[in-house]
Amino acid sequence: MSLEEYKGVFIFAQQVDNEISSIALELLGKARNLAESLDEKKVTAVLIGSDVKGLTGTLAEYGADRVIVVDDPALKDYRTEPYTHALASVVNEFKPEILLVGATAIGRDLGPRVSSRVHTGLTADCTSLEIGDFPLVAVPGQEDKQKHKQLLMTRPAFGGNTIATIACPDFRPQMATVRPGVMQKIEPKKGATAEIVEYNPGFEENNCYTKILEIVKAVSDVADISEAKILVSGGRGVGSPENFKLLDDLAAVLHGTVSCSRAVVDSGWKPKDLQVGQTGKTVRPHVYFAIGISGAIQHVAGMEESDIIIAINKDENAPIFDVADYGVVGDLNKIVPLLTKKLQETIANK
Repeated sequence: MSLEEYKGVFIFAQQVDNEISSIALELLGKARNLAESLDEKKVTAVLIGSDVKGLTGTLAEYGADRVIVVDDPALKDYRTEPYTHALASVVNEFKPEILLVGATAIGRDLGPRVSSRVHTGLTADCTSLEIGDFPLVAVPGQEDKQKHKQLLMTRPAFGGNTIATIACPDFRPQMATVRPGVMQKIEPKKGATAEIVEYNPGFEENNCYTKILEIVKAVSDVADISEAKILVSGGRGVGSPENFKLLDDLAAVLHGTVSCSRAVVDSGWKPKDLQVGQTGKTVRPHVYFAIGISGAIQHVAGMEESDIIIAINKDENAPIFDVADYGVVGDLNKIVPLLTKKLQETIANK
């Protein structure tokens, strides 16, 4: 493999039902940052589907300089084999140095299969991506073996008890799946355009093609916490599922959304869709209330990028206070109702 042949930062622009997924726009923002560190001029989005050419404008507005469109009726709905063939063919034809895929249900299936097919490595569920040297610290006497401008892919490991930084210095592309909600979208540039490249490697059904007999779309009444601007999050310290009524009242006043820690989900008090943390969702609200949450590293990994963190806990030594902007030590059963009442009064007097 000639590494010099591989150039540029590519992202897989996931779309579902001909609508660009939010993770694709987040990846474009990070790809732009990585491209600048590599002195690359172009960020490329790979758009796969059927009749999806109309989506290229959105990708351009969010930072794509070029969009490679693989459009074919075989790609109407996500299926493992045709999508793997499409993306792997793009890699072999256009030779990206970096390829980012969202760690969604689709991306977790697609990313590893593509990496295997093009014979490269993949780091899953990344929470940070940077360009730097590998090894991070040169081995004394072997400084000449240190490789520069490598993609350093960081992810929690061993249940979130440590953080691992991984590189893929000897193969290309350098591939990573990235957790939704971790990277930030750039401000869209209305009217921006991108170079459009239509590419179709051809699709012939084989014994790995599945047939979709029926698509059943479940309608969930659970709020999407990753999109919330204000989150009122509760942990085991709330005491009981009934006691979450205190958090519901506070969230209602603030027009916010209630979320929770893993302990709450494990206890059966709240559905997993509301879980914040390494094994839940990564969130970045304007305001995050951590109520009755101790602040284990697995939880903090999912909310530490919040603009303002307000912690309420009876244990003054709780780790959550290490990341909180504001902290209140005391009984949440007394503090939360008082806070809700004061906010109601303040809003009523405006």
